[in-house]
Amino acid sequence: MKMKSLLIASLIACSNVNATSLIEEAKNSGLVALPQDQKGVDEILKQNGVQASKFTLEKAELGKKLYFEPRLSKSGIISCNTCHNLGLGGADGISAAIGHKWALNPHHLNSPTVYNAILNNTQFWDGRAKTLVDQAKGPIQADAEMATPAHLAVEKISSLSEYVDEFKKIYGKSGVNFDNIADAIANFERTLITPSRFDKFLQGDEKALSKQEQKGLKLFIDKGCVACHNGVNLGGNMQAFEVAGKYKFASLGDFKGDANGMVKTPTLRNVAQTAPYFHNGAIWSLKDAIKEMGSVQLGIEISDEEAKSIETFLKSLTGTKPVIVYPQLPVSTEKTPKPQL
Repeated sequence: MKMKSLLIASLIACSNVNATSLIEEAKNSGLVALPQDQKGVDEILKQNGVQASKFTLEKAELGKKLYFEPRLSKSGIISCNTCHNLGLGGADGISAAIGHKWALNPHHLNSPTVYNAILNNTQFWDGRAKTLVDQAKGPIQADAEMATPAHLAVEKISSLSEYVDEFKKIYGKSGVNFDNIADAIANFERTLITPSRFDKFLQGDEKALSKQEQKGLKLFIDKGCVACHNGVNLGGNMQAFEVAGKYKFASLGDFKGDANGMVKTPTLRNVAQTAPYFHNGAIWSLKDAIKEMGSVQLGIEISDEEAKSIETFLKSLTGTKPVIVYPQLPVSTEKTPKPQL
């Protein structure tokens, strides 16, 4: 009986050592836990070379209204939440974004999740924006998205006294301008952090991940997935694409990355909720996406069993979403520009 107890204790000890070792291996591979507060967000922004305005809850509350504000679109029916739906993993669940006049994204680009986007090293698939403030300005003005010129966005928001008062209170004399509209939206998006069991594991909770999830994490590291999917967002940085092979759906859309062919690596946080995958949304199965990545980026064949194991780990990255109460928006006035359908 004593020998049996010692054997059980030994097995438990070995299990703990393995988990401890895996935690250290994950950290050494560049995987980082999410920040636990806005001070932590500021530290990561600083590391990324991003200068952000001071975060305040007042800015975030104003930004939440603007995030859900359809009048920021020319038609009056599209908001940030249309393509980055907070109830759908922060994306829209379709292959390519649909914008003004039901226009398909001209490059057949898939809408990336907004959750944890503040922690990306760069924004947009081609990395053309460094900050969420700059990113927020893009879709509002893009003809194929919200189609609202900056001056029209300002005119619309300025026609609503409730917004005017809030902007004056928060931004002082500068009041309602396009920079402040984007800044408020970005401050709200800063709050869309989704801590998961994986973060608890990295922070030392060895039981936060099941043995199957730990096995998948180990395989994720050993296969080399961490070469691109690293950092606090397991992605969000610029990487070369089609390093080892040709992406089987490369002909869908004309996107080729930035001037150097680099593409933003999508975050893997909440990836189980953000199908379809890849920049053109051509793959709907997470297991198939894992296998395609092995071929395209690593030059290896990932078996169905291995892909299933990695998928098991990736599902542990599904985090707890902040509770968002849909805001009541100001009533339009006679001065509010009419929708243009």
